[in-house]
Amino acid sequence: MEWQLVIDCREPSRLVAFWAEALRYRPQPPPDGHPTWRDWYLSVGIPAEELGDGDCADRLEDPTGGGPRIWFQPVPESKAVKNRLHIDLKVGGGRGVPLADRRSRVDAEVARLTALGARVLGGMDAPDDDYYSVQLADPEGNEFCVV
Repeated sequence: MEWQLVIDCREPSRLVAFWAEALRYRPQPPPDGHPTWRDWYLSVGIPAEELGDGDCADRLEDPTGGGPRIWFQPVPESKAVKNRLHIDLKVGGGRGVPLADRRSRVDAEVARLTALGARVLGGMDAPDDDYYSVQLADPEGNEFCVV
């Protein structure tokens, strides 16, 4: 079985740019025979007025082939409530790494992501439980964690 993650959003191009950098993914090329995603969408009958401006690049893929593809599906409404599903970016190295080192790795990744447009929502710093994470939101408010 093949699967992809679908993220509803208002501005796919904005989230493609953010998440490509955040995940170290790349934009997925359009299907063979189509120079752009816009060309492909038009070829399958999507009306031009629904496509907005640009090339309609709205998908990411893992350059290693190991992770799922991601499609940023345009929807008319803005995000309204907390996500029921979210992404964890695991950069700390796991519990085999000293907590101070994990905290440093997480904080460095949080700094990189906020420079890309994420904002910090909060965190969990539980030294007694040997745990540290930071919750962020992408440019459209979708929550994710750096652990």
